[in-house]
Amino acid sequence: MSEHRAQLNWQRKAHPEDNSTFCRNHTLVLNGEQTINASSAAGFMGDAQCSDPEQMLVAAVSSCHMLTFLAIADIKGFTVESYQDDAVGFLTKAERGKVVSRIELHPSITFGGDKQPTEAELDRLHDGAHKNCFIANSIKAEVEVIK
Repeated sequence: MSEHRAQLNWQRKAHPEDNSTFCRNHTLVLNGEQTINASSAAGFMGDAQCSDPEQMLVAAVSSCHMLTFLAIADIKGFTVESYQDDAVGFLTKAERGKVVSRIELHPSITFGGDKQPTEAELDRLHDGAHKNCFIANSIKAEVEVIK
């Protein structure tokens, strides 16, 4: 199989708005080159200008679904010209604490060429993408595609 690495770097400093606690800001380095400024969510004393883990989880599910969708659409002979998604994750209370319980994907897809999918074919493309998405298969949250 394959390995996927991320380097996390954090150094203690005072929280900019509350000296009684620590700053949540840190960096993530992917592939040794791409740096992401990260923090906890603003509601958990994080920096709203940074990516938070919950957003990155939602983005990972959205990205994985799209890439799998594109691969299946290509195999089926459909030409996808554009794909946009306004994905939303929902943090809720559960027995084991707060969890991302549901992720809604809201894809908007433009197909090119003469071969256009029917509504049933589009549903099958999304079903196949969901069933084969590595990230969706790795989490407990419900993932729903809303068209």
